[in-house]
Amino acid sequence: MADITRAQARTIVETALATGRERGFKPLAIAVYDARGALKAFEAEDGTSLKRGEIAMGKAFAAVALGVPSRTINAMALERPHFVGALGAVVGGPFVPVPGGVLVKASDGTLAGAVGISGDTSDNDEAAALAGIAAAGLEGVTGA
Repeated sequence: MADITRAQARTIVETALATGRERGFKPLAIAVYDARGALKAFEAEDGTSLKRGEIAMGKAFAAVALGVPSRTINAMALERPHFVGALGAVVGGPFVPVPGGVLVKASDGTLAGAVGISGDTSDNDEAAALAGIAAAGLEGVTGA
């Protein structure tokens, strides 16, 4: 397991924010977790709504806790709502089963962590996450 480093986490945040500004996205909140589920970086832009940060954390933490992107968890919720509803209590942290939580893989294919973004549409949140992850030299997995 090759956890996301502090430097990589900062690159992800800065590039995701720059991508959001370049593309005219609404203000974003970004959370980066390593493979252990430890929060490595967090930032909420000025103008985000009150709970965007918690939503971003919940998307990323859900992805790293289950080892699948939050888009996949969303599909699971549609198929098995009681199961996914129960997972929120089981994972022991924030749990938001909606797209925008992107798994991060190291160059050797091992899990390095997850990035969660909230603020714009789920597709735009993922696009910003993918730009940041690529800039850090890692691979993003959205489940799309």
